[in-house]
Amino acid sequence: MTRPTSATGRLARYGFADAVLAARSLASGGLGLWDEAEQRPVDAAAGDVLTALGAAADPDLALRQLVRLAEMTTRLGLAPPVEALRADERLRRRVTAVLGASTALGDDLVANPGELGLVAAPDRTLDSDPFAGSAIDSPAALRRAYRGAVLRIAGADLTGAADLEQSMARLSTLADATLRAAYLLAVSERGGRAPRLAVVTMGKCGGRELNYVSDVDVIFVVAGDDDLSAGQAIASRLMVICGQVAWQVDANLRPEGSRGPLVRTLASHVAYYKRWARTWEFQALLKARPAAGDLALGAEWLEALQPLVWRAAERPDVVEDVRAMRRRIIENVPRKELDREIKRGPGGLRDIEFAVQLLQLVHGRADESLRSPSTLDALRALTGGGYVGRADGDALVEGYRFLRTVEHRLQLQRLQRTHTVPTDPEALRWLAHALGYRTDPHADAVEQFRTAWVTHAQEVRRLHSKLVYRPLLEAVARVPNEDLRLTPTEAGARLEVLGFADPSGALRHLEALTGGVSRYAAIQRTLLPVLLSEFADAPEPDRGLLAYRQVSDTLRGTPWYLRLMRDGGPVALRLARLLSLSRYITELLVRDPEALRLLADDGELAARTRESLLDGFFAAADRHFGAGASVSAVRALRRRELFRIACADILGGLAAGAPPNGAPLSTVRLDAAEVGQALADVTDATLAAALRATKSRVRASDLPFAIIGMGRLGGAEMSYPSDADVLFVYEPLPGMAEDAASGHALAIAEELRRLLSAPAPEPPLGIDADLRPEGRQGPLVRSMAAYERYYAKWSRVWEAQALLRARFVCGDEELGARFLALADRVRFPDAGLSHEQIVEIRRIKARVDTERLPRGADPATHAKLGRGGLADIEWTVQLLQLRYGHSVPGLRSTRTLQALAAARLAELVSEADEVALSSAWTLATRVRNALMLVRGRPTDQLPRQGAELAAVARVLGRPAGSDPGEFLDEYLRVTRRARATADRLFHAP
Repeated sequence: MTRPTSATGRLARYGFADAVLAARSLASGGLGLWDEAEQRPVDAAAGDVLTALGAAADPDLALRQLVRLAEMTTRLGLAPPVEALRADERLRRRVTAVLGASTALGDDLVANPGELGLVAAPDRTLDSDPFAGSAIDSPAALRRAYRGAVLRIAGADLTGAADLEQSMARLSTLADATLRAAYLLAVSERGGRAPRLAVVTMGKCGGRELNYVSDVDVIFVVAGDDDLSAGQAIASRLMVICGQVAWQVDANLRPEGSRGPLVRTLASHVAYYKRWARTWEFQALLKARPAAGDLALGAEWLEALQPLVWRAAERPDVVEDVRAMRRRIIENVPRKELDREIKRGPGGLRDIEFAVQLLQLVHGRADESLRSPSTLDALRALTGGGYVGRADGDALVEGYRFLRTVEHRLQLQRLQRTHTVPTDPEALRWLAHALGYRTDPHADAVEQFRTAWVTHAQEVRRLHSKLVYRPLLEAVARVPNEDLRLTPTEAGARLEVLGFADPSGALRHLEALTGGVSRYAAIQRTLLPVLLSEFADAPEPDRGLLAYRQVSDTLRGTPWYLRLMRDGGPVALRLARLLSLSRYITELLVRDPEALRLLADDGELAARTRESLLDGFFAAADRHFGAGASVSAVRALRRRELFRIACADILGGLAAGAPPNGAPLSTVRLDAAEVGQALADVTDATLAAALRATKSRVRASDLPFAIIGMGRLGGAEMSYPSDADVLFVYEPLPGMAEDAASGHALAIAEELRRLLSAPAPEPPLGIDADLRPEGRQGPLVRSMAAYERYYAKWSRVWEAQALLRARFVCGDEELGARFLALADRVRFPDAGLSHEQIVEIRRIKARVDTERLPRGADPATHAKLGRGGLADIEWTVQLLQLRYGHSVPGLRSTRTLQALAAARLAELVSEADEVALSSAWTLATRVRNALMLVRGRPTDQLPRQGAELAAVARVLGRPAGSDPGEFLDEYLRVTRRARATADRLFHAP
């Protein structure tokens, strides 16, 4: 046998820091566990004791306490404790664990060595009657019984025989028993008739999640005025006894706090909570539980107050009240302790408790399964009911267990109330060991603890913010209680009141969405009360609900959908408002449900730059083989971008028109010009990527070919229904025959048009080349030389007008630049317009006014061709550009409003004229876009009444419930003024 050279090495392996002192103590007569000559345990049983000591949080402390205990038993003539430890494994593990983790409990055991056997007593009585077999006839006897029970609870806790929840429940049961015993002692001391007094526990004790050292929060209730005096005396005495025995009784959660009477009647309590109670007081009542005294009276008190608790969430500021209370708690933590506070600090226990309690207040009104005073039970119910995601719920449960275990170990050490992680290295090492972390060759125990602590705290803080600050929570809180739980008959009546035209049809949608016991149905039952309120704010609630069902049915099998709706910030509210107002968005979303993710982040709603769009569209096209597949991928990306722009457009408008306290919708704002630019950028990227794919298909990759944007595309003033107005220009390669080059160019143009407009799930992009020379009668494509010849000899004034918006879009940049140089010579001739040309433009405009307005259209409300509409303003500005562009460089803009501003600076129009025209142009543009968003198909006719007019007004920022007629009056007023201004300027000499 190989013997160590000294005791130090072997005892150090057991975990003793001072191995020399440990060897001397172990070999002493009181213990006799170590053979100093052989430098090893005297026998196997002694080795078992050393192993148990080494497993303690602080082996040296455990050994010192054991030596003291042995000395005390010798002094008192009792059996040596070591013999019991050698013989009984259960006793050995529990005693050494307690001695190494708690100096206070070790001191108690040394002072009362006869209670050593209690540590290994059966645990079953701890769950029901921790004082079983004890004669409690005085506070002193109650104190001994209490400390003995704590010793047993700690022994099971520290050795893993009881988990955290069992330990918390046992400590709460012990507190209940202590309150009952103190109550009986107080009654017996008075010697008179006991009043009807109920002791209701609150806080952690009420939730059956008590710490080792904590005040016990209570409320005292008596049945009537006749019991007040005696109840006051007994309650006061009970508080004194409990303070002598175990912990302070804190009655400050009572009505009016420390300023209010200690004891109130049941009627007085009810009156107070009905009239005066604040949000935090109802939050505290979530954990109320009758524990001592007249339990029947306590149950009656609780039953009377429960309806008030679940009404509290209807208060306008309940969510913000709870948030503010949590912020105040953090602010009151001393700054030097903030990062070490596991209870009140950020990422601490209070974050979990407040999140759970707020969710209980809001959702517990309709779901009684959430009404548990226990944080963990309530959290599990919230997770099971779909109110909290499974992963989030699991993370909060684990965080709670970790933090509460840390709290327990800290308090056990000296049985003192503390929630602060120490900074002293030795204290930290003890804490890490007490939590089960051990130093090994790969990781230090303290670092393991720190890593776990930081990880849990960060996750708890993140989830607290996610759950407590999500907009859906405030929206649910605003739904009246009666709307959360309705019978089918009541639901039908309620739907009719909300404005649903077909309540029975709406009810069928609701039943399809919420029927059954699946998690899908449970989450839908949480969402729908809020969504129905949002749909009801829209002009056509039925449409919103139908669209929501269509989207939900499409995404039903997608695991992220309802999780995103519940947890994705403003997603649910945004989706409800979008679906209820826009068929255009509904159709895009049903085709591309993944786009719903964009609603979770304002950053995703911001329009992308032209450069980033080009990169993304080119990459998508390059990932596919063949022009057809490539262009299909490009069209799919275009659909996603249209959805992004449309959502930002509507949500920004709704947010701009929302009341100051309305639910947040979006910080992204797109004005009419920005929407036009965004749509033009998407069209540019679509054409560029499609052109590259098409040229490879027709085997003309080298042929110089360019697409020139015209009309609204050229002016970057596109609307949702706009086609892409273009010209196609090519240049034959050196040595290439003109016919061959023309054939290749025509094939490119025709294939491009075919691929972009072919039937597909993606919306088509129409390619309109009617603004080319000779219009529809002219060739679809021309060479650069052909354009030069045509514009030099045969160009008419309307073609010069069309070229005002010519802009290079994609293709050969050098060829595009040459074409624009040619366009400048045509659209801005050195001498401006002749009198005959001005007359011709006015004649063409008159024909447009009389011939192009659709039959039956209302000229007062047609956004494009009506009086004061887009055509009036654009023709007026374009005539100014043609007449003066040669001498006023600022007029050489493809954009209407920029050219109008330049005309104002050149004093060609007055400031009032500019305001009149720009206001009407902006309004008509927004109306045109809103009509497409609302109807889902192109139209320029603003209705004079009905749901569509109301929807357009809502999209453009009018508050819900406002009179759409007022919006129509505004439109007519603005366009009348613009028409008068345009007529005067257009016909000016």
